[in-house]
Amino acid sequence: MINPIWLNTFCTLVEVNHFTQTAERLHMTQSGVSQHIKKLEQQVNCALLERHGKQFSLTVHGQNLYQKGTMLLKEWQFLEQQLRDDSPTSGLVKIQSPGSCGLQFYSQLLALQTQHKGLIIDYRFAPNISVEQAVSNHSVDIGFLTQAPSLSEVTSHKIGDESLLLVTPNNIETPTWQTLCNLGFIAHPDAKHHAQLLLSENYPEFEHVDQIKRTGFSNQISLILEPVSLGLGFTVLPAHAVSAFNKPNRIKAHHLGNPMSEKIYVCYHRNRPLAKRMNTVIELIKAGLINS
Repeated sequence: MINPIWLNTFCTLVEVNHFTQTAERLHMTQSGVSQHIKKLEQQVNCALLERHGKQFSLTVHGQNLYQKGTMLLKEWQFLEQQLRDDSPTSGLVKIQSPGSCGLQFYSQLLALQTQHKGLIIDYRFAPNISVEQAVSNHSVDIGFLTQAPSLSEVTSHKIGDESLLLVTPNNIETPTWQTLCNLGFIAHPDAKHHAQLLLSENYPEFEHVDQIKRTGFSNQISLILEPVSLGLGFTVLPAHAVSAFNKPNRIKAHHLGNPMSEKIYVCYHRNRPLAKRMNTVIELIKAGLINS
């Protein structure tokens, strides 16, 4: 890799066309400038200058290095400027979460974006396992999970809880165990996790969700309750997903005797420092969970 300090000295020398003036601009000695050029030539293993007494001209290699080197230096300067201008309310933030909490989070973040037009929100819905993998391979900046992550590259902490609800067709007044078995289960990517948490605490007969016949599946959060509304089964979902359904009069959400919640975690890569805009996003979501 080309030493950026030597490259900067070389490009400055080409622009100024004078060793002494280059030394003055870079606050160096003239011999220091010469040493940088010599070391750079040794590193790239070719001559960059043709010296003519106190004057010089560029070799073909020197011309190529100057053209590409100036572009590299500008890119590095731009990167440094971006890092210095780490604004809490501008820049791109890539986020993933399960659809259940994402329905609430995304609307909150859009409201934030309308206040700060320099902020760019890239929000994707995905199951917990996919969110964790995306954080691990640097595909996203922040992940929100409803299960603690297991990958060593991912660090997390709890930021809130969300109630789980048993949802049936609207004609079901008392969801007994036999009623649920007769209805059948509408599955979704996080269904086993949700059902295990809620049903195991409220139905002594429950051991695992496979005890109940499966009558449907959807991986689209907005569609999971469609078959329930048509009487095709029941499901278990977080409260925000239930409240977002556009046909509330066709379903019934049941608050069972032993209420259960799932924990919500924020996660990010262990070796990647959070930019200020990412902390802005996290603090907004945390505040929304506390006030909900």
